[in-house]
Amino acid sequence: MVLNLVWIAFVLLGLLATAVQVAQGQADAATRVLTGLFDAAKTGFDISLGLVGVMCLWLGLMKIGERAGVIGLFARGMAPFFRRIFPGIPPGHPAGGSIVMNVSANMLGLDNAATPLGLKAMRELQEINPDKAVASDPMIMFLVLNTAGITLIPTSVIAIRQAMAAEQGLAGFNGADIFLPTLLGTFVSFVAGLLAVAWVQRIRLLNWPVAAFFGGFAALMGGLWAWLAPLPAAVMAQRIGLLGSGCILAIVALFVAAGALRRVNVYEAFVDGAKEGFGVAVQIIPYLVAMLVAISVFRHSGCMAWLIDGIAATVRALGLDDRFVPALPVGLMKTLSGSGARGLMVDVLKTYGVDSFQGKLASIIQGSTETTLYVLAVYFGSVNISRTRHALACGLFADAVGLVGAILIGYAFYG
Repeated sequence: MVLNLVWIAFVLLGLLATAVQVAQGQADAATRVLTGLFDAAKTGFDISLGLVGVMCLWLGLMKIGERAGVIGLFARGMAPFFRRIFPGIPPGHPAGGSIVMNVSANMLGLDNAATPLGLKAMRELQEINPDKAVASDPMIMFLVLNTAGITLIPTSVIAIRQAMAAEQGLAGFNGADIFLPTLLGTFVSFVAGLLAVAWVQRIRLLNWPVAAFFGGFAALMGGLWAWLAPLPAAVMAQRIGLLGSGCILAIVALFVAAGALRRVNVYEAFVDGAKEGFGVAVQIIPYLVAMLVAISVFRHSGCMAWLIDGIAATVRALGLDDRFVPALPVGLMKTLSGSGARGLMVDVLKTYGVDSFQGKLASIIQGSTETTLYVLAVYFGSVNISRTRHALACGLFADAVGLVGAILIGYAFYG
């Protein structure tokens, strides 16, 4: 419902502004908007087709990892941590494994692939829910962490950046250079969501599994920062890109090697997963085209420029750097719609350049924030939950903290 209102507002406000400009004698305003309309539809289709291969690749690899037992091993490794933050889930219940699978898909940046796994987890959590119309504590914790989940590899964002870099003639461009900033951004959002839900549900986080999780992550990030911070900006970006590429290749090697050792038919498993990936990639075409078309009307009519200029003027009046403002709409839209935010990110990359500060910041925000309202609506709707309790408030709090964190991280790395 909210996304429908946003889409209508973008189109009608843009067309109204265009009509006003034509009435004032700017005859080219209508032509500009119409040209942008068709260009946006073509861009959305081209980008979606470019994602087909990436989604097939990663869902194929996920299927190998699942059949080779790597995902199950990861689940057992995370079990002590999950038991502390999900005290309402009985030990050994299938919901635990589904939650880990969902988290794994989110960590690999497979947003759409994570959805069916999340819906499966919700159905299993509903089985142990004493009141079928009211969201249980484990459901709320799961969804808030899902909306603020850690993204290890922002696959879709990297694929889009690579495709647009080729269009912009950037030879040798490394789309994975946002790996570390995005990981830090998602961790900030994850911590905010976890603390918010734990405070409401009175979950004690002072125990060794939680301390080990946060301590290990903090130590890893601290070590990476100590290594990268002294380097010049250009060298830092190169090292971050190399690190992101190395992690991706290491995961590929791990899954394939584990499959071979476990005598899994790796080729067949990959093909089975890739078939699912093709369907997932094709499903986003109408959503991306729809949002890009609405955004195009809003932008080419001048409304986007007026909005950004207004926010920028306010930021400058406060004495702050306003370079982050063009990327800000990506974070605001991401709460409502992943495809809408993806469209805004593409618009920023196209307008300012893939390798610009604004382009990098928009990519970090897209990769490190989640569609809270969409996730809550779809997941709770799938099990007929009518009372969501504190899920929305905690999710929006995590979103707000994550957006601010992503902007600050963007300045720290690329400012």
